[in-house]
Order: sequence, then C-alpha cells, then structure tokens
Amino acid sequence: MLSIEENERLTRVGPGTPAGELLRRYWHPVAVANELTDENPTKFVRILGEDLVIFLDRSGRLGLLADHCSHRGASLLYGRVEERGISCAYHGWLYDYEGNILETPPERNDAIMNSVKHKAYPVQRLVGLIWAYMGPQPAPAIPPYDVIARKDGKRRITVHPMLDCNWFQTMENAADPTHAPILHQDHSGQTAVPVNTTRGFIDDQPSFDFWPVEYGIMKQRNFLNGESDQHPLVFPNILRSGGTFQIRVPVDDTHTWRVDLNFQASDDGSSDPSAVDPPVRYAEPYKDPPDALHPFTRMQMNTVPQQDHMAWETQRPISDRTAEHLADGDRAIVFLRRLTMENISKVEQGLDPIGVIRDPAHPIIDTNIANDLNASGGQTGAGRPYGLSTGTLVPRSARSRAEA
Repeated sequence: MLSIEENERLTRVGPGTPAGELLRRYWHPVAVANELTDENPTKFVRILGEDLVIFLDRSGRLGLLADHCSHRGASLLYGRVEERGISCAYHGWLYDYEGNILETPPERNDAIMNSVKHKAYPVQRLVGLIWAYMGPQPAPAIPPYDVIARKDGKRRITVHPMLDCNWFQTMENAADPTHAPILHQDHSGQTAVPVNTTRGFIDDQPSFDFWPVEYGIMKQRNFLNGESDQHPLVFPNILRSGGTFQIRVPVDDTHTWRVDLNFQASDDGSSDPSAVDPPVRYAEPYKDPPDALHPFTRMQMNTVPQQDHMAWETQRPISDRTAEHLADGDRAIVFLRRLTMENISKVEQGLDPIGVIRDPAHPIIDTNIANDLNASGGQTGAGRPYGLSTGTLVPRSARSRAEA
C-alpha cells in the first residue's frame, strides 16, 4: 500500500503537481481533428486540470488558448475566428494562435499588448487527432511509434465515454497481466467456458513476465501450451493492445478521456488515402444514467471496454491505495508505480523523463506490433481469449472447453 502523500504524488495532474509536471513533458491528444470545421471552429477542452479552447482560424491555423479572456474573463469558446486568430465575443480582444494580443477594442492599448500574453499551447494535427504539448519549451517531437507513424496500412479512431476516475488507475490496469482472464472471462462473443467464475481462465496463464524498455514496460503472458504474447505499456499513459493505442488522457484529477487509435497493416504494404482523417466511432455510454457515479449508476458489462471502465470507476474517483493489500500477482503494478515516481523525480531535477524524443527525424519506434498483427492475420479484436485485442493465441485448455 501507499501513503497518502505517495498517492497524491501519483494522481494529481494540475499545474505544479508532481504527476502533472511529468505529464506535461509529453504530447497528448485533446480532440478529434474533424470536430473543428469552418462552421464549428471552436471546441472547449479540459486537459490536465486546465480549461482551454481549441480554435481553427480562417487561415487554417490551429490554436489552443486558455478559455477565459485576459480582459474580463469571458469564455473564448464563443469567440469569433478571423484570419489572424480568435476575437473575444464580449469586447473583441483579438488573440493569435500563440496567445499574442493583437487588438484591444475599444481603444488600442499598447501597454497591455506589449506586456500581457494569453496562455497558449502548441498543437499539431496528426493521424486524425489534435495533439497538444503543455510543458516547457522547447517542445519535443511526437514520438514516431509504429501505430502512429507506419504508412503501410489504415487507421480508425474510437472515442470512448468520459471516465469518471483518475488516470493512474487506468494505467495500473494496463500494467496488470492477471486481470484479463478473470474480468474478461464473460463477454459478448466469448465462446470458451471457464472452470468456474472465481478462477476464470487464470489457470491457462500460469506465469507472466515484464521488463523495462526505452519507452515503458513490455509485458509477456505465458500460456500452458507453451505459447506467449507480448504487448507494451507506452509510458506514461498508453497501452498498445493489438494494433491499437489505448490513450488515456488525464482531464483532471477525477476524469480521464480515452481515445483509441487502431492501425491495421495492409496485405500489400500500401497506404490508406484516409490516413490523414481516419474514420471515427463514438461509443455509446457504458452506464445508466451516463453522468452519475457509482453506486448511483449501473455499469454495463457486455464488452471488454465496458468491463474495464467498471473496474476503473468503481475503485472510487481516485483509488485509495492506503487501503489496498497487494499480492505477488501485482508486482507489475508496483513496478509501474516505481517507474512513475522515478520519472517524476527526473522532471523535478530538470531532466527529460523516458520516452521523450528530441530528434524530429527519429526512426519509427517498434513496439513489437508485428507479434500481434501476425498472430491475428493483420486484424485485431476478434476471436481472442478473454476478449483481448492483443493477438493472443487461444490456450489449448480454452480451446478444448470451447469445442466440448
């Protein structure tokens, strides 16, 4: 278990907090790119505890500014976009995408224009998402992970319902190799029958391993028939499962935005013309009522994402790690906590944490995705044991039960 102070250090994400400063050293997706159009050029977002507005100006440039105007605090969500930037609807103060104040109606106030700069963050449009960097300059490159950077396939995006819980418990789940054969033993599409509901399929997975890699943690699950699979946790907030990046973006201390970016390799190595703007699916709510918190809502349990969301949210908005009792099967979670603490300390010392790439020409980073794509014939998410989208081969014992 952790102390209260240690739990706070891992979970709080606002400006100046230890984890918040760590997370600000990375690029995060903040919106789906095609949500911004000429007809709807602004969108409110809350990321890392900050209220922000994305806008697309009439020159085609993207900006990400603090929501409240520096003049009197009205929301820039309702600002009018122009060729030079966004103009506050209240009094017309005009900002460019870098937060420079270009005009101050009704008068021209050079003192304010020269001394005040509105909070602004750099953004990039990539693989159908808008990415933001909220840390100190100079900004690093967006790491060219294979799911993001490969050209020989097609992509799709899935936006999940907002999670009413802290980001770190979603990532502890990503490091946890033992929950899947139990939590996901029963879901739509599952044909194998477990020994009992207590053990699920855990006996088909007698051991697991994990080790640090340059960008996070590689996990390996070993099955009774001698087969195994590997897939990584990409530090700090991504699980690469099958051909999918499950990105868990901390909205604030008690909310997390999950967006999945899936890559499917083409048979002939060709690229997809829709790669710039992949198709987007918005998942229906996973609970009823959708805006209530446990126990005043009922979580759905029919699919793997729904089951994961149940486990994450019902740990409380912020998991109380002072009351837990860890066992040997939780050692990968302990390792993730230590890794996160170590990288928080690096940032406090003025150093880059792991996975920060400074070279814009860095070669594509292989996350061992070929292991999963080959195992699943280039497809992911169908016919996997325990409902996993990892390209895992079905253990013999599970096969025999399914065939019986």
